[in-house]
Amino acid sequence: MTSTLPLRAGTADACCGSVADGAVDAERAARIARVFKALGDPTRVRLLSLIAAGENGEACICDLTGPVGLSQPTVSHHMRLLVDAGLATREQRGRWAYYRVVDGSLEAAAQSLLPR
Repeated sequence: MTSTLPLRAGTADACCGSVADGAVDAERAARIARVFKALGDPTRVRLLSLIAAGENGEACICDLTGPVGLSQPTVSHHMRLLVDAGLATREQRGRWAYYRVVDGSLEAAAQSLLPR
């Protein structure tokens, strides 16, 4: 099962537009904040980097616990927040979950802060 995310690859418009374009509505502000809240934790930033550096740009949850020194349930919690923010996808393969960084998601997050 692959989770589909609110932040899509491609352009900042797919996520939320740019805050530099003027006042944003409450829904758009919440979407932008969710992304940056997820990125506001050093463990989650590290997890994204480990996934991106993994073979084929993916990583099994079983390979993420050791490098960050956290238990599997704690890493799963962090990964759920990254998936919910649209920064990663999750695919269940047997008993293990595999994660990928969503193509363009970090660029879209950055673009949400830049003027056009």
